[in-house]
Amino acid sequence: MLSPYRQTFNQKFTQARYNTLLADINAQFGFEVAFKICETPIFIPPTLQLRLQEAGETIWQQVNSEYYRREMHRAIPPHLFVPHDTDMPDFAAIDFAISKDHNGELIPQLIELQGFPSLFCFQHFIAGMFRKHYELPHTLTHFFPAELQQNEELYIEKLRHAIVADATPENTILLEITPEKQKTRIDFACTERFLGVKPVCITAVRKEGKKLYYKQNGKKIWIERIYNRVIFDELSHRTDLSLHFNFTDELEVQWAGHPNWFFKMSKFTLPFLDSRYVPQTHFLHEIATIPNDLENYVLKPLFSFAGAGVKFDVTRADIDAIPDNQRSNYILMRKVQYEPVIETLDQPAKAEVRLLFVRVNGKMELLTNLVRLSKGKMMGVDFNKGMTWVGGTIGFFERQAV
Repeated sequence: MLSPYRQTFNQKFTQARYNTLLADINAQFGFEVAFKICETPIFIPPTLQLRLQEAGETIWQQVNSEYYRREMHRAIPPHLFVPHDTDMPDFAAIDFAISKDHNGELIPQLIELQGFPSLFCFQHFIAGMFRKHYELPHTLTHFFPAELQQNEELYIEKLRHAIVADATPENTILLEITPEKQKTRIDFACTERFLGVKPVCITAVRKEGKKLYYKQNGKKIWIERIYNRVIFDELSHRTDLSLHFNFTDELEVQWAGHPNWFFKMSKFTLPFLDSRYVPQTHFLHEIATIPNDLENYVLKPLFSFAGAGVKFDVTRADIDAIPDNQRSNYILMRKVQYEPVIETLDQPAKAEVRLLFVRVNGKMELLTNLVRLSKGKMMGVDFNKGMTWVGGTIGFFERQAV
């Protein structure tokens, strides 16, 4: 990675500084962040930065192709189709493992993608907190576009245009299931701070005719626009919830992030992609002969929440256990080798970089990133318990010359 910045950071790092960073974050919002914030950002070298951009743009172009547009409707379960579909998502997130190619050079390899919002506001916030507490050089940026590197306020304006648009913050809500209990609660708090958009639980929304509203201090607040953060997989499992409207209803509301794109840009998309940045992936029902080296593959259900049901150590028995009429709901994806290239104070860490796109003036624009570091077998929390210099963070790279 960017060696001089890495070396300087590691030399200056102290546990006391990190503790102060966490205390400052928790004090600003009055609650403790529910996920592990990593001790360090990462510093991305120019070649890898360019490859990440190329990989993200290449994949989006294929998602936006006429070929895939003819197929993507099949990703939406008919009983979950939401009216007034859009031709593009408002948000997209594409996850890449940092690997090495046959020449030993760093290269991104696709893990997953989603036409769904991510931690857009928190990532901007945490970048600022790293700058504040670690005194990072001003030559570093977490933004891809040159215009944002020169004027960071434009980032919030782009988010405002995508999330609030022509509505008012009061009549725009961030919709989630019990938002105060979600691990991503910190992003909801940042969204309210930056944009004035409040998180509202799906159970608090009421329907009157085709319109939706919620009550605040006894006042009925009409909902004009929904910044949707509800994940269908979680919603389908929450049979305890008392809902007063359905996503599939004919509603007079605008979606900031239309729910159909949750399916249209998802694991379903992977077998349609062809790029050096995409591991070989097939629908299970389309594989004529199951590979003999299953240890080199990952079996993923198309519809699962937070990695549920994913088999990393695939066996023939796992595949045989899936009924023939269910195999179209699974993909078999060649494993990606994460390279431990992030130098820490003990063993090196592996990195996964999420590219964050926002629809701007009818085009998907790569704005910033989210990074997860791991020292365990996998990226998940369960594989990194008790470890340091792991968790959620952000990537910095050098600003473009003016």
